[in-house]
Amino acid sequence: MKYTTLEGKLKMPEYGRNIQQMVEYAVTIADRDERTRFVHSIINTMGNLFPYLRDVNDFKHKLWDHVAIMSDFKLDIDFPYEIVRAENLYTRPDKVPYKNSQITYLHYGRTIEEMIEKASEMPQGEERNELIALIANQMKKCFVTWNKEVVDDVQIFNDLRELSYGKINISGDFLKLVESKDVLQRKNKQKRK
Repeated sequence: MKYTTLEGKLKMPEYGRNIQQMVEYAVTIADRDERTRFVHSIINTMGNLFPYLRDVNDFKHKLWDHVAIMSDFKLDIDFPYEIVRAENLYTRPDKVPYKNSQITYLHYGRTIEEMIEKASEMPQGEERNELIALIANQMKKCFVTWNKEVVDDVQIFNDLRELSYGKINISGDFLKLVESKDVLQRKNKQKRK
């Protein structure tokens, strides 16, 4: 009895061993025209395995890339698309730059700190005031979410002043924040749903 586990590792397991064997057989066909026709029939079979992907852009192009990969790039045919090269197959993407700086208050997060930085650089005006109001309300929501206690608006204004290095200095006269109980009630309603 022949075990499939002894036949080697599949290069693209989603297509199965039969497709892999068909591609391996296609590499051994001597006549180039016959080999090209055979690979076209393999592509049609692969497309039938995943009919829901036919609406995806470049679906056929991906299938041709997969055939090239399964053949270890040994297929000598005229590909209808520019296929991926073996040297480009395993290239690593560029490293994503992350900030390594400390977050002053973890419950506010880095995004709030970046928003405060942008708001402090803006010129005085109505747009800046609206942004500061939105940031302060979001800070209060974050504080209540993580600390699960009522917070005074003065605490939020002090944190805002500290995080902006004194560039944003507001008080309760300038802005009235959302009540803590309203934030907690909304949060409880969302849990019930």
